[in-house]
Amino acid sequence: MPGLDTIIRNANVVTATDKYKADIGIRDGVIQMIGTISESAESEIDAAGRMVTPGGVDGHCHLDQPMDDGSIIADDFTSGTISAACGGTTTVIPFACQVKGEGLRAAVENYHTCADGKAVIDYAFHLIVTDPTPNVLGQELPALIKDGYSHFKIYMTYDALKLRDREILDVLHLAKREGAMTMIHAENDDCIAWLTETLENAGKTAPIYHSHSRPPVVEREATHRAISLAELMDVPVLIVHVSGNEAMTQIQNAQARGIRIYGETCPQYLFLTADDLDQPGFEGAKCVCSPPPRTADDQEHIWRGIKTGVFQVFSSDHAPFRFDDDKGKKNAGTDAKFSQIPNGVPGIETRLSLLMSEGVMKGRIDVHTFVSVTSTGPAQMYGLFPRKGTIAPGSDADLVIWDTETEFTLTNERLHHNVDYTPYEGMELQAWPATVLSRGRVVAENGECMAQPGDGEFLPSDPPNPLRPQQP
Repeated sequence: MPGLDTIIRNANVVTATDKYKADIGIRDGVIQMIGTISESAESEIDAAGRMVTPGGVDGHCHLDQPMDDGSIIADDFTSGTISAACGGTTTVIPFACQVKGEGLRAAVENYHTCADGKAVIDYAFHLIVTDPTPNVLGQELPALIKDGYSHFKIYMTYDALKLRDREILDVLHLAKREGAMTMIHAENDDCIAWLTETLENAGKTAPIYHSHSRPPVVEREATHRAISLAELMDVPVLIVHVSGNEAMTQIQNAQARGIRIYGETCPQYLFLTADDLDQPGFEGAKCVCSPPPRTADDQEHIWRGIKTGVFQVFSSDHAPFRFDDDKGKKNAGTDAKFSQIPNGVPGIETRLSLLMSEGVMKGRIDVHTFVSVTSTGPAQMYGLFPRKGTIAPGSDADLVIWDTETEFTLTNERLHHNVDYTPYEGMELQAWPATVLSRGRVVAENGECMAQPGDGEFLPSDPPNPLRPQQP
C-alpha cells in the first residue's frame, strides 16, 4: 500500500456531528485514514490539539460577474479565491449569469473563460436564469443540469434579472423534473419600485433610504409567495440571504408544516444594521446591499434561526465593489441616489472567522452548527457532499486548523480581497484559520496565501441531497 503524503497530528477533529482527537492521513489529496497513525509521511503538521474543521464551502459569492450598470465587481477568480482561502474557505460557488436574450450555455462558457487557470481553490458554478425561453427550459437547462450544473438562482426583483410568477412556476417545474435546486432572491419588485419613486420624489436619496425602500414587509411578502409557489409545485427551494425575523418566520412556519423550504443567511445580517447606512456623506454606501441590514432585534432572531436549524446555509454573499472607485460604489458619483449605488458588501474572507468568534466562542451556537452551516450544509445543498463538507475517509482533504487563542482587531489591511474597505473594520475577534489545506495542499498559513492560480479545479455537481429520494 502506498505511503501517506501528509499526516495532521494531534487534531481535535470537528464535524457537523462529531468531535474527537485523532490523526488525519492524506494521500493524493484525499483523506485515507483517521485515528492513531503509527506510520510516517512525507509531510507532517502538528495541530497541537487545536480544532480542525472541514474547509468552508461558500455557496453564495459573486466573482468576475458582469454588471448591467457599468460598475465592476472588484474580485476576479484569483483575488477572490486567495481571499477565500486565507479565510478558511476551500470551495466557492459563484454565478454564471444568463443575459436576457442570450442562452445559458453561452453564459457558462463565458464564465469558464473567466475562471479557468485563475482559482487557487476548487469551485463550482451556480446558474442564474433570467430568460426562461422554451429553448432554455426544453434543451439548455436540462442538458446543463446533467453536465453538473445542478443548482441555479432566480430573482423576484431587478429589471435585468426578475422573473414573473408564471415564469417561476415554469422553472420550478423543470427543477422538480430534472432534480435541481432552485435558489430564490425574494423581494417584491413592484413595492420596491413604488417606494423608490416616492422617496426620490421627496428628495430622500441618501444611502440610508435604500433600507426604507426595502422594508421587511417587501421581503416577507416575496418569501411567502416564493414558498407558496414551491408548495404548489411540491419542490424544494432555498430562500437566500434572509435578513430578518419577518422573512425567517415565513420559512420557519413552512418548515413546521413539512414543506421542503431551506434558508440561507449571511454575516451582514448578524453584524450590520440599517444604522450602518446612515453615515456622514456617502459612507453609508459601503453597506448598501439587498435585502438591507435590519435591526439589532432582527440580528438576535437570525442568531436564533441559525441555532435552531431554520437556516441550513451561512454564505458570504460576497459582492465586492471598491468604495473609492468610479467603477465601484461611486459608479454614479459621490452624490448618487441610493437606487444607483451598486448593491453588495465584501465578506468572502471574514465569513468563517466572524461566525466562529462571535458565534462559537461566545456560546451563541455550538461548533457542530458552525460546521453544518458553513461547510456540510452547502456541500449537501449543492451536490458536492461527501467529497466536500466533512472530514471522513474518501473525502477531499480540505481542512482548517484554527487559532482561537489570539485576540485581534479586524482591519482591511489584514485581508486579501481587492476591496478598499471591510464593513467589519474594528471588530475584536479571537478566531482565525492558522493553516488551511485544499486537497491536502497547504493553501494558506498564518494569513498568507501559499497557493498558485490554477491550483483550483472545477467541480461538477451531483443532484443536491435535499432532492434525493428518502430511504425506506
